[in-house]
Amino acid sequence: QVQLVESGGGLVQAGGSLRLSCATSGSIFNINARSWYRQAPGKQRELVATITSVGITYVVDSVKSRFTISRDNAKNTVYLQMNSLKPENTAVYYCAAIGPKTYWGQGTQVTVSS
Repeated sequence: QVQLVESGGGLVQAGGSLRLSCATSGSIFNINARSWYRQAPGKQRELVATITSVGITYVVDSVKSRFTISRDNAKNTVYLQMNSLKPENTAVYYCAAIGPKTYWGQGTQVTVSS
């Protein structure tokens, strides 16, 4: 079974940067896309960025100019580079591997102070 482990979250000041990592284990043949979602307290989980198995990327408009999704196939890892962070970006960020089933990581906390 596919297993995902996120890392790289933490506390940063507004304007700072973080790079989140999501290491994936297990067979990758069932994975069609890898995505980053986020969830703030009391809010629904929302899609932030996606990269498909053929390299097509999508980033939600609200952060498109500041966030970048990428992958390292040799390390079986997907990244979310977050620049110019704002307090509104504070949330738990989750990695997802999407195929016949969707697999979720445990999440990593990102907190941006004003």
